[in-house]
Amino acid sequence: MFKNQELLDKAVSLLPKLYETKVEVAETVAVSKDTDGNVIVKKAENYTARALKKGDKVCLDFGDHQVGYFSVELGNLGSHADAPVLLRVHFAENPVELLEDAEGYQGWICSSWIEEERVHVDVIPSVLQMERRYAFRYVELEILDISSKFALTLRNASCRAVSSANDEMLKEYHTSDALKKNLDKIACRTLHNCMQTVFEDGPKRDRRLWMGDLRMQALANYETYGKNELVKACLYLFAALPMENGQIGACLFLEPEPEVDDTVMFDYSLFFICTLLNYYEATGDMETLRELWPTALSQIYIAEDKLGEDDIIADSDVLGWCFVDWNLALNKQAGAQGIFLYALKAAIRIAQILQDDKEEKKLSELYTVCRDASFRELWDEEKECFVSGKERQISVASQVWMVLGGAIEGEAGRRLMQEMDGREDLVEMVTPYMYHNYIDALLLLGERDKALQKLEDYWGGMARQGADTFWELYNPKNPMESPYGGTIVNSYCHAWSCAPAYFLRKYFQDERKQGEEDEGTQF
Repeated sequence: MFKNQELLDKAVSLLPKLYETKVEVAETVAVSKDTDGNVIVKKAENYTARALKKGDKVCLDFGDHQVGYFSVELGNLGSHADAPVLLRVHFAENPVELLEDAEGYQGWICSSWIEEERVHVDVIPSVLQMERRYAFRYVELEILDISSKFALTLRNASCRAVSSANDEMLKEYHTSDALKKNLDKIACRTLHNCMQTVFEDGPKRDRRLWMGDLRMQALANYETYGKNELVKACLYLFAALPMENGQIGACLFLEPEPEVDDTVMFDYSLFFICTLLNYYEATGDMETLRELWPTALSQIYIAEDKLGEDDIIADSDVLGWCFVDWNLALNKQAGAQGIFLYALKAAIRIAQILQDDKEEKKLSELYTVCRDASFRELWDEEKECFVSGKERQISVASQVWMVLGGAIEGEAGRRLMQEMDGREDLVEMVTPYMYHNYIDALLLLGERDKALQKLEDYWGGMARQGADTFWELYNPKNPMESPYGGTIVNSYCHAWSCAPAYFLRKYFQDERKQGEEDEGTQF
């Protein structure tokens, strides 16, 4: 693994301290399903009033999504505790997780991510302190076994919640609209709980720094907490720890020491450029822009190697070669072409800022060639849209990235996106990640009302499902869908879902300057 120690030292010096907050239980609840399979959460007898024996359960609701360390005081009624207590402690972001059998999980994501512990407690009374950090709203404690001579009591359950975001620094969002206010609140909580030592993609599962998530978290951060040194630290981490060929890896680990993962994605590497430019635009930090420009520029020329003789990014059947969206049916070629154009636009803008005339000229020429090829090779005149791969697949993602990449603009772009609304032969979006890009494309085309409607419909759907943080995946047609084989490993607080905090604050505040133009995240 290549390591630039100078950049790494700078990154580590910028990593933040974590703020700690003690959070107590809001209420005791019972979780079940009704005859239609809907999850029901009802208030139950207070957990401190119960004497627990074998088979008993209590479910603690902390009132909101937490990331931190759980503890509870354990006591006994009756005789002296003459045997250990065996507890099952199950943490859940969403109550549906509590209704799944952890032992029956057969999905392809490792079951060790399931937030469940079996704990022996030898000494009663005592304080049970969970050493592992968990992401949760609900904590269910079940007595798997206990001596018949005494009963277990619980009191003073709490969470030592941690985040590098300080809510006292959260900027105010100006709106009189209740839905917008609620969506912003949930999105800010999502971002807050993903802001740890780095911008984590999900505090429950993966718990690491991913480039694709960072781009979106950084945009939301500029409008909310303004913790820009954290963005800077993450950029330096990626620049310090590339793959051996200089390509930015898809994600990084911090422990036991900073290290790049062996996962590489075409689009995630290119998003380093866009994230760097967005950071400069938010901060004016010319020193960082200049120092990381060589790393950013090299991503273009590494990606250029994937261009075929037709000046189109070569397709691949390797799973995960390019992410785009969490849809295994999606062909990524056209999306990758659009993302390459998008990154080229960002690189050209950086070259202009740095007055790097030589690179600006080369990048502009490459952009023109690839943009023209996009229309020549991927536009289908009969279907009036961009197609992807050998099967000439039609997807929302392909159109979105061609719009964001500038292959199609103005009225032609608006007609293209309107056409997608009525088509039945297209591959749809499945993640808030892709919906973020979709909203951005609509704003770029001037479709402000439609962008707001789509945002409120999609993220509002999660809110109506009871979300207090936004999810990794949400399919309005099947809200409890899991791509992994069980909701018990779904991530219900996920960085790429914090888009409402960015879009609502940047484009949909009540107090706005007269004549201010709204455009997407463009360069």
